[in-house]
Amino acid sequence: MRVGAKAFIQYGLARTVLGFLGAVPRSIGYRLGDAIASVAYVIARRQRKVGMHNLRMAMPELSEAEQVRIVWEVFRNLGRLLIEFSHFPKLRRDTIPALVEYDGLEHYLEARRRGKGVLCLTGHIGAWELCSFAHSVYGYPMKFLTRPIDNPLVDRLITHYRTCAGNEVIDRRDAARTILKALRSNEAVGFLIDQNTTRSEGVFADFFGVPAATTPGMATLALRTEAAVIPCYIRWDAERQRHIAHVDPPLVLIDTGDREADIVANTTMFNKILEDFVREFPEQWLWIHRRWKTRPEGEAELY
Repeated sequence: MRVGAKAFIQYGLARTVLGFLGAVPRSIGYRLGDAIASVAYVIARRQRKVGMHNLRMAMPELSEAEQVRIVWEVFRNLGRLLIEFSHFPKLRRDTIPALVEYDGLEHYLEARRRGKGVLCLTGHIGAWELCSFAHSVYGYPMKFLTRPIDNPLVDRLITHYRTCAGNEVIDRRDAARTILKALRSNEAVGFLIDQNTTRSEGVFADFFGVPAATTPGMATLALRTEAAVIPCYIRWDAERQRHIAHVDPPLVLIDTGDREADIVANTTMFNKILEDFVREFPEQWLWIHRRWKTRPEGEAELY
C-alpha cells in the first residue's frame, strides 16, 4: 500500500486528536466538543445552509430561530460524538451502563430467538457510532455497513476504534455475500438508511413528505431471508447526561408477493419510522447532509 505525504499528515492529525481527546475526562471532553462544534459551525457555511434548507422543507412549521437552534445543536451533537468515539478503547462491560442505558433490549433478544438473523434499522441519529459500539460492549457484537475512507491509513485507524470491542465492518461495495452469511449464522447487521443514494442504486420513498432516494437493500434482504427487522437508535439525554439506546419490537413486513412493490413499500415504512424519531428529537439528526439531493426523473434539483 503506497500513500503520499498528505495521507500521512492526515493520519497523524487524526491519531493525535483522538488520542488527546480520549485521554481527558469525559466531562472536560464534552466542553472541548462544544468548542470544536463552535469552530466548525462558523467554518462550515455550506453545511449550515444545507441544514436550514432541509429544515424549511421538512419542518416548515418551525420558526427560523428554532431552525437555527436545531442546526447549531447538530454541530454540538457531532462534537459530542467525536468525544465518545475517542473514548471507545476505554469502554468496558462494567462501565458502559453509566454511559449508555438500554430501552428495549428485550426486543433485540426476541429477534435473535427467531433464529434467522437480525437487521438493525437505524440512521445518523445521536451518537450513532456509539449505538453499535455499546451493543458490542454489552456482549452483543454485530456487523454494520461502512463506506471506506479514501485515506487508507485513516480508514484503518477508524476501523480499529469501531471494532475494538468485537464488532465487524462490512464494505458497502461488496456486502451481499457477507450479510447473507451473517444472517444465516443468526448474527445482527446494522443498516444506516438515511443518506442519499443514486437513482440507479435506490428507490424513491417519502421522507418528511418528500421523495428521497433510499437504499432498498435492507428491505430486499429482509424479504429474501425472513430476518427480523428491528428499529434501533440512540439519543442523548442532556438532563441525565447519558445516552439512551432505543430498541423497538421486530417489524411486521409488507409481503404481498409483488417483490418490487413490497421493497418500495417496506422502504417507505422504514423511512417513516426514522422520520417519527427525528420529529421527536430533531436536534439529534444529521440535517446538514443533502438527504434529498437525488431527484426522480424530470424533477428540479433541491440544492
